Amino acid sequence: MEKPKQDYSFWTKYKRFAGTEIMLYIIMIVGIILGIIIFS
Repeated sequence: MEKPKQDYSFWTKYKRFAGTEIMLYIIMIVGIILGIIIFS
């Protein structure tokens, strides 16, 4: 609890990175589903 600013910045960066990663996963999953629907 001695470095709350460092922890806060780390968590905000991590949350932002996690958010973009989740968006990329969603786009990939949607693309795969659309590909399956189109090719099947």
